[in-house]
Amino acid sequence: MTGALTMGAGMLIVTSFLAVGREGLETALFLWTTARAAGESAGPLTGAGIGLALAAGLCWGLYRRVLKINLTRFFTATGAVLIVIAAGVLGYGLRDLQEGGVLPGNAAYAVDLSGSVDAGSWYSTLVQGVFNLTPTMTWLQVLGYAGYLGVVMTLFVRGVRTTATAKPAAAAPKPQAGAAAEVRTEAAGEPQAGTEEGRRAGEVRHAEAGEKQRTEAGERLHAEADAAPEAGAGDEPPAPDEGRHTPRPAPEKPEEPEASRRRPAWVVPVAVVAVPAVVAGLAVALGRPKPADVQTVAVSETECGKGFSAPEPGRQTFQMHNTGSKTSEVYLIDPATNAVYGEIEGLAPGTTRDLVATVAGGSYAWRCVPTGGTAVTSKAVRVTGGGAAKAVAPVSEQDLATPLQQYKSYVGQGLATLVAQTRRLNDDIQGGHLDTARTDWLTAHLTYSSLGAAYGTFEDFDQKINGRPDGLPGGAQDKDFTGFHRIEYGLWHGQSAEQLKAPAQQLATDAAGLQKAFPTQEFDPGDLPLRAHEILENTLQFELTGDTDQGSGTELATAGANLAGTRELLTVLKPLLTSRSPHLLPTVDADIARVQKLLDVAHQNGAWTPVDRLDATTRARLNGATGQLLEDLAPIPDLLEIRKSA
Repeated sequence: MTGALTMGAGMLIVTSFLAVGREGLETALFLWTTARAAGESAGPLTGAGIGLALAAGLCWGLYRRVLKINLTRFFTATGAVLIVIAAGVLGYGLRDLQEGGVLPGNAAYAVDLSGSVDAGSWYSTLVQGVFNLTPTMTWLQVLGYAGYLGVVMTLFVRGVRTTATAKPAAAAPKPQAGAAAEVRTEAAGEPQAGTEEGRRAGEVRHAEAGEKQRTEAGERLHAEADAAPEAGAGDEPPAPDEGRHTPRPAPEKPEEPEASRRRPAWVVPVAVVAVPAVVAGLAVALGRPKPADVQTVAVSETECGKGFSAPEPGRQTFQMHNTGSKTSEVYLIDPATNAVYGEIEGLAPGTTRDLVATVAGGSYAWRCVPTGGTAVTSKAVRVTGGGAAKAVAPVSEQDLATPLQQYKSYVGQGLATLVAQTRRLNDDIQGGHLDTARTDWLTAHLTYSSLGAAYGTFEDFDQKINGRPDGLPGGAQDKDFTGFHRIEYGLWHGQSAEQLKAPAQQLATDAAGLQKAFPTQEFDPGDLPLRAHEILENTLQFELTGDTDQGSGTELATAGANLAGTRELLTVLKPLLTSRSPHLLPTVDADIARVQKLLDVAHQNGAWTPVDRLDATTRARLNGATGQLLEDLAPIPDLLEIRKSA
């Protein structure tokens, strides 16, 4: 902004316009996402109206006071605030890099106010949103924040002081020609005017200047006489002194730049406002013209499918407009089989969104499902023509009931095995047999890791049994660090059996408590298709990066257990997947075999190679194979999503 001020009013207007335009775009996006998340438009629009009214009032007040505001102080104050905000952004970015495993110290907290400050409160959210300061901050965050703030603020304050000091010197009047001559004389070491020699030197210079002035005036007169028409014979010659005496010319005003003389002052602001508006209007009017065959279809409990007529075969775009008062889901279906060709979820009242679907020969209808309401199906239309359109048979909770029961039985058997194994591990530690405990620890941990699809059902037991030290104030030394990874840390960091007795006993107790609670815990059937992808997603994020390792170096063994759990989950989902995508499971099975082969290479002579000791080629192949498996597993949640159209 300071640079814009020095470049002139036009650049200041451009800078202000671009800044306001950017904020306007952000406001529009914010309102759109808020309306979608809220499921209705009245509340968000009311809040937006109040906010815009307050903003307009503040702008009006600022405009009324703008002539009395000291812009230098204003921009200095706002610049200091922006530096504080930028320091918070840097600290927040460092925290993100720590959570992503790029930087160390994720669990080393310098500030932890979570026990006394509610992170979800309005004031905490306000401070975090403006300054990016959170109730818990790591040492790296604090050092980055303080270092940036100290260095940049110091440079900023120095710059402000330097500018303020330079202004009086810049505003000093320019010396007259005589004074400048005296200064130059003094700088050159010539005699000063206060001495006799200085007086004589001044007289000499004055005489020389007068002679030079008379000479130049005479030359100008001769030139004018040569250029003018010859005088008549009766003309009298000029007086003798006229060629030697000329009046001193009046000082000329500095010429304005050519562009300033030609360009009116209103051109820049008008151009800044008008040009983007015209361009935006042309882009809207000409850039994406609405095709003539695009249908606008109503979505509501009373007008579902209104405006829908038989489209042409091929890829079609339908503009779905919610004319009702409730957020709705809408599906383009085959009325005979309920197969879904396209869908939109969360269509808020009064909003319009595009639904793109491929249409071929057959019957089509719309099914609207308002939130808390009854599904309504429109009248079917018949499309004539060839081609093929891909549709997905919807899945209901009843369809997933059998796979869910089969998987719950698998988890129940695994928990029974886990209880026996954690008791054995506890006995090892209570008896001081730490070498045996290391072997039994891995066996029990792999059993638990193969139950991945149920981790959302285990509630607090999962954190107690398999929680990581991430986020705990004391890290691995924190008193709340329990479960498998707490014992792993002690077994592979030289802790005594006495130090591990309490964690081992607690693990055995928690495993038994989970086994007892599991039959009554709620297992959402919709979690099954989601976990088919998420189990190995967590494997790639935590195990194959070494993030979970507490010293045993068995992350790849855990990855193998996760792979086994995914394989079991696909087994119970196989009938539903095969009927909807016959070629999917063979592709996934080949991917699983490839990943398993790479894991087996890291398991030699009963020992597992830690992830960080794999050579770069092997590690890249393992990550690539796992990524490809995840890519092929990605369609499963969509294929088996529970749809209200069923």
